[in-house]
Amino acid sequence: MFKGRTALITGAARGIGKAIAVKLASEGANIVIFDVFDADTAVDTLNELAAYGVKANYYRCDITDSAAVDANVKAAIEAFGKIDILVNNAGITKDKLMIQMSEAEFDAVINVNLKGTFLMTKTLTRHMMRNRYGRIVNMASIVGITGNEGQANYSASKAGVIALTKTTAKEFASRGITCNAVAPGFIDTGMTAVLSDAAKEAFLSQIPVKRVGTPEDVANAVAFLASEASSYITGEVIKVTGGMGA
Repeated sequence: MFKGRTALITGAARGIGKAIAVKLASEGANIVIFDVFDADTAVDTLNELAAYGVKANYYRCDITDSAAVDANVKAAIEAFGKIDILVNNAGITKDKLMIQMSEAEFDAVINVNLKGTFLMTKTLTRHMMRNRYGRIVNMASIVGITGNEGQANYSASKAGVIALTKTTAKEFASRGITCNAVAPGFIDTGMTAVLSDAAKEAFLSQIPVKRVGTPEDVANAVAFLASEASSYITGEVIKVTGGMGA
């Protein structure tokens, strides 16, 4: 499906990002990983990608730093020739009730989740416009639609990602670039593993399909939006929630 294409995925050293990288690689895509962790953190991911016979590189990059984004995107394009697909997956949480949340905690989440998505999109669309082709998939969240107690910063950042997605779609559709978002619900990742059993049960009670989602569930939706099959879809948000928040 993706043979001859190159996908750049932020936050792909582990978790949902890794699942996306593996899914796209299994369909023939070359993979560029941007993450803030040391390269050692991505070794297992790179080894798994290599098994599919695709080219894969890791770049340590702080996506909130515009100079770092510009430099690393330039390096990736030089190494791979082009970037066809951008998956803005990197994200963080710093959950607290609003009255207890510090300004620094609010800013940190907005900077990574929303500003980082903006910087990556702004930089890559310049390249994609020259090629008159691009698929951008942004990682939103169901709480960006519904809000969530204790997640004022995270919910706001993901609501912003949804609005940014729709604006990007409108601005670049005529250049052969689509932009869509995936809004996961309760997914089994490191972020959710730290929740108490009671919190997990509370989430599960809201999911009609009665199971927690997997990173692979999210990766499947991303792969569709990154493919030729979605060429007439742009500015949309696909919920991957098992019916939660429907």
